Amino acid sequence: MKITTKKPILIVFFILSSATLLRLLKITANTSSSSHSTPALPQILSDDGCSFSSPKCAQFSSLVPRAVTCHANSSIAATLSEKEFQLMSNVISLRSPCNLLVFGLGPQLLHLSNLNAGGTTMFLEDDPEKLNAFTTNSKAGGTRICKVEHQRVSGEAYKLLKEARADPACSPGAGSLKISNCQLALTKLPREVYRLKWDVVVVDGPSGDSLEAPGRMTTIYTASMIARARAGNITDVIVHDVDRTIEKWFSWEFLCDENLVSSKGKLWHFRIKGNPSSANFCSSTASARNG
Repeated sequence: MKITTKKPILIVFFILSSATLLRLLKITANTSSSSHSTPALPQILSDDGCSFSSPKCAQFSSLVPRAVTCHANSSIAATLSEKEFQLMSNVISLRSPCNLLVFGLGPQLLHLSNLNAGGTTMFLEDDPEKLNAFTTNSKAGGTRICKVEHQRVSGEAYKLLKEARADPACSPGAGSLKISNCQLALTKLPREVYRLKWDVVVVDGPSGDSLEAPGRMTTIYTASMIARARAGNITDVIVHDVDRTIEKWFSWEFLCDENLVSSKGKLWHFRIKGNPSSANFCSSTASARNG
């Protein structure tokens, strides 16, 4: 009788164990399958005139930036605080769909193209590491990443500012940016930069993190000229890292305190009305000179 009683118990035990094991295997399979799916990120289109090729991280989707997967500890890491990114996002969302020009590239900046759905977004970057950090998709539309070169280093900032103040070629009414003789003008950018009417310009590049590194003197000046190029057009210009001397100096000089409409952390937001015939960037400068 004892043997007969134990057999049903053993049979029930094996049945329950088998059912539990099968359930665990099913859960594991579902989890493994879902773990390979990644959220959609902005698709990037490389223009033939400013294209680059970038290798993929083989185990990830072609839409995932390598900055997130392979360069977590590099200079590509996020640099905008949550509040700074929110301010930038709000400005772009209000203008979207629009023409958005960005000096710089990174995971946070790349997300801006999502906010500008239906518009045109162009990123201008000189850092090879950042350029190689993002894969491209030739079927994507409306967004481009272009390789550019910045010749002026941060150590030249004071000299360039002094020369620009005395050089008529650097005034806002000097004429086309593309053929400018001003030392601060970027004249070799993709042709779309000079052709399109830009609604928002973001300056978060080049790095400007040392005296020997390319500085943002030229990008801030160029952004100010782009904003003033078309009469009556309103352009939002956003400058990051204004806690640094160069960004602060050149923003005051060419974007002007009178045009500053908001700020958050190390981010300044200017709103500039186009006036290609103006003799001065800032009205305070004109008053001082006339006085």
